[in-house]
Amino acid sequence: MVRKVLFCATVDTHFSSFHLPYLQWFKQQGWEVHVAAAGNEILPYVDKKFNIPIGRSPFSRSNRGAYKELRSIIEENQYAIIHCHTPMGGVLSRLAARKSRRRGTKVIYTAHGFHFFKGAPLINWLIYYPIEKMLAHYTDYLITINIEDFTRAVKNRFKANMIEHVHGVGVNTDFYTPVKKIHKAKLREKYHYSDDAFLMFNAAEFNKNKNQKVLIKALALIKEQVPHARLLLAGEGPLFNECKHLSIELGVEKMVDFLGYRNDIQSLLNMSDIAVASSLREGLPVNVMEAMACSLPIIASDNRGHRELVVNDQNGWLFNNNPVEFSEKITLLYKDKHLRSHFGKQGRKIILEKYDLSKVMEEKKKIYLNVMDEVEEEQWVSH
Repeated sequence: MVRKVLFCATVDTHFSSFHLPYLQWFKQQGWEVHVAAAGNEILPYVDKKFNIPIGRSPFSRSNRGAYKELRSIIEENQYAIIHCHTPMGGVLSRLAARKSRRRGTKVIYTAHGFHFFKGAPLINWLIYYPIEKMLAHYTDYLITINIEDFTRAVKNRFKANMIEHVHGVGVNTDFYTPVKKIHKAKLREKYHYSDDAFLMFNAAEFNKNKNQKVLIKALALIKEQVPHARLLLAGEGPLFNECKHLSIELGVEKMVDFLGYRNDIQSLLNMSDIAVASSLREGLPVNVMEAMACSLPIIASDNRGHRELVVNDQNGWLFNNNPVEFSEKITLLYKDKHLRSHFGKQGRKIILEKYDLSKVMEEKKKIYLNVMDEVEEEQWVSH
C-alpha cells in the first residue's frame, strides 16, 4: 500500500514559496503527497489538495470549520506522516491528528519563528506560548529554524518527542547567485534605472510586522547625502496604500518604487546595490538569505531571525529599527563601494556554508528518514 503524507499550512502559497523541493522528495520516495491549506493554487508534486478555510488569527470563526474538515480528512486518509507549518496550520492539524497519532501517525511541526520571543509583546506570550507548549505534547518532531527558538523549546521543556534545529528552508544558490557588472548594467537598462542610481531592495508583504514605514522615513533623512537613492519595495498587503501615502507626505515619492507582487526577485536583487529589511519579528527570513546569496550587503532590523544571518561588520549591519540609525547605515554603504563588495562576498559565503538548499535538504531528509523508520517499526510491531 502506498504511504501517504499530509502537509498542512494556513495558506497554500506557503508551499509554493518554500517547500516544493520537499514535496518533490516525498514523491521521489514513492509516497502519495496531500496538501491542506486555504487557497486554490495548483501545486506540483501534489496528488490531492484540500482547500481548507484556515484563518491566520486564533480567533477566526472559520477555524472551527477548518478543524472539522481536517479531522475528517485525516481520519479518511490514514496518513503515515503529517507535517504542519505556520501557527494556525500547526494548531489545527495537530489537534485534528490526535486520534490518528494514537494509531501510529507521526506528526512533525516546523515553527517558522515562535510568536513569543525576547522583546515580544506580552499579549503574544499570553496567547501563543501556552498554546505551543500544550501542543508540543501532540508533536513527534518539533523543528525550529533559529537558535533562540530551539534553545527556548529545550530549556522550557516542550514535550515533543524530539526537538530539532535546521537552517530554514534553504536557498538555491545556483539560481540566487551574483552576476558580473555587465549583466548588472543590462538589468538596470531593462528596468530603466541609471548606472549611478543607488538601489536598495526589500521584498515583503506590506503589514505592520514588516514595518516598511521605517525604510521610507529614513529616505527623507538622506535626500542630500544620497541624491540617487531609490528604494525598491516588492510586495502587496494591507498597508500598501498607507506606505504610498507616507512617501508622498514625506516628499520622497520619487525615491520609492512600489513594485507590487513580483516573480522576478532574482533579477531585482542582481541589479541592486544593497538589501534592506525592517521587520519587527522574523524566524529566519528567506528574503534576506536570497539577497545574501546574490552577494548583497544587508542592513536589517535587530531581531532574532536577522541576528541569525547578519553579523555586524562582517556581511552587513543590524539597526535598532529607527530611521535615523538606518539612514546613517545607508549613507556609509553608499560612500564605500569596497565595503559593499566585502560585505556581499561574506554574505554569500555564510549562505553557502549553512543555508544552501542542498545542505538544508540533507538536514530535513535525515529527520524524514528517521520518522519513516519509526513508522515502519510501529507497523511491524503492530502486526
